[in-house]
Amino acid sequence: MADEGRRREEDGGPGAVHQVFVVMESLLEKLKVLNYEEEILAKHNMKNLSRHYFVSSPFLAVNPGEQFFLFTVIAAWLINEAGRPFTAPQEHDEPNATVSNILSELRAFGVKVDFPPSKLKSGSGEFVCFVLDHLAEEALKRKGFSFRRPNYPAETTEEESVIEDDAELTLSKVEEEMIEEPDDEEENVMDLEALKLRTCPTDTEASSKPEEILEATVDAAEWSLEVERVLPQLKVTVRTDNKDWRIHVEQMHQHRDGIKSSLKEATSYLDRLQEDVGKTLEKVSSREKYINNQLESLIQEYRGAQAKLSQAKERYQQASGGVTERTRVLAEISEELEKVKQEMEEKGSSMSDGAPVVKIKQSLTKLKQEIIQMDVRIGVVEHTLLQAKLKEKSNMTRDMNATNLPEPATGPFA
Repeated sequence: MADEGRRREEDGGPGAVHQVFVVMESLLEKLKVLNYEEEILAKHNMKNLSRHYFVSSPFLAVNPGEQFFLFTVIAAWLINEAGRPFTAPQEHDEPNATVSNILSELRAFGVKVDFPPSKLKSGSGEFVCFVLDHLAEEALKRKGFSFRRPNYPAETTEEESVIEDDAELTLSKVEEEMIEEPDDEEENVMDLEALKLRTCPTDTEASSKPEEILEATVDAAEWSLEVERVLPQLKVTVRTDNKDWRIHVEQMHQHRDGIKSSLKEATSYLDRLQEDVGKTLEKVSSREKYINNQLESLIQEYRGAQAKLSQAKERYQQASGGVTERTRVLAEISEELEKVKQEMEEKGSSMSDGAPVVKIKQSLTKLKQEIIQMDVRIGVVEHTLLQAKLKEKSNMTRDMNATNLPEPATGPFA
């Protein structure tokens, strides 16, 4: 997996390593469009595929045998959905023959296959996703389905209502909060507005002020005592609020000055880095051009060898398909030969065995005994029949003699 990822990174950049994940996600969407849950998973009693099921990754714990069987089942189903008859594979089928048949069907759709069939025997990886993705595209083409860009509705220009942000602080809001917030120190703090009104005379007071100089009638000692008593209450305390915008403005000015000073230093470093990177890129491009010019002949030879290798792989795949068929025929012939050998062994064992001869002799002996008994019975019957005939003959003779006797004469001498 690491070698293949490094090779793909050298060929197509660092993003080529993760291209197989994108292909697998697209394949899963196509299978969902084709309703593979009911057609495949429900029939074989399997769980839904994950987003990266057929991706060969050390971080995915899967069963390779289950992956290969599910790959062959889905491939056979997609080929049938694409309009070409294909027999569903079984678990005991030959893997090489199944893979060769799938690749031959894929070539029949016009897809160029430039990798050996052994890449599919693992049941996962870039080539497995490649085969299933192209078969799914052919099945979708036959069903007349194609992915299109989404049509977004035209947005209606409406006046956006400005929502007042609770976090935004305004001067009026701060003043309201300050007025509403109770403070225990307000009793000891003098109101500035009242003090201002007291110090600034109104128009009525200005009109009623006396024209003569006023003279104090209060004792100085009492005035001093009153001043000492009221002096703590005359202190004005200004409370600092973190929500005051002036504090944030000062912080913004400080941060701006810091950013300007840092930007000057960073700009000089970035300018030098840009010059170094530019020089390095120029060197790399010049070296690349030199290497390309030097290796142009070798690249042409490599391309020619790669084309010959692909042709040889195609011939090998075709030959491997014939070898698989012949292997199947050889297996059938071997099975028939084993049956014939078994029958010959059974007949040979029966011919060399003396048990049938013993049985024949016993049968002959029994048959002879039965013949002797039958002869005795025949003799007895013949003797009985002869006696019956003699008795019957004697009876007949006696009867004849009785009928032939002369009748007595009638006369004096009778």
